[in-house]
Amino acid sequence: MVKAVIFDMYETLITLFESPLYFGTQIAVDAGIEEKKFQEIWRAAESDRTIGKITLEELLEKILKANDCYSEAKMNFIVNKRIRTKEEAFEHLHQEIIPMLRALKKKGIRIGLISNCFSEEAVIIKKSVLYPYFDAVCLSFDEGVQKPDPVIFKMCLERLQVQAKDCLYIGDGGSSELEAAQAAGMKALQAVWYLKEDTCQPSKRKSEFRQLETPLDILNMI
Repeated sequence: MVKAVIFDMYETLITLFESPLYFGTQIAVDAGIEEKKFQEIWRAAESDRTIGKITLEELLEKILKANDCYSEAKMNFIVNKRIRTKEEAFEHLHQEIIPMLRALKKKGIRIGLISNCFSEEAVIIKKSVLYPYFDAVCLSFDEGVQKPDPVIFKMCLERLQVQAKDCLYIGDGGSSELEAAQAAGMKALQAVWYLKEDTCQPSKRKSEFRQLETPLDILNMI
């Protein structure tokens, strides 16, 4: 019997690819730094950014100073632009996301969230229209652990007060999350409603997992 559903956030509940991209490549342009030099520090810090060891502001200051182009105005411009683009993702929800979450609530299903995220994303998620629907939230930046570490899956199950066998995990398949959820004892399903062929999205369809074409398809699994 399904008692809970745990979701991934990015490319599952929201997508970053319906909004203007503002990743390292684009930030390097606004910083006035050659992309290779910018990415040397930006990419190397991804794990630390994900598990709460460094914030966006701290990392940008480090990169700008290392390239002798730091100014408070430039840093604030980049930070604010990054936040705006991340916030915009919540304006492009699949039309079935909210109805699906409401339907799960009506059925008495507990809803969890596990998301690998950075400092700015953690703040945005907590202020988002989706946040009130969650009964348990495990954000990597806050918890100091990220998917696919089994610790974060166990943590969310404990907060939901359900056993793994009674829980569905739904994600786009990035960060080996589906494999990790399955190993933890949950039924893992791949959300493919945001996936598009021939894009820079990190995930592709995984034939070894059942695929859900629309958010409301989840209700057929309850």
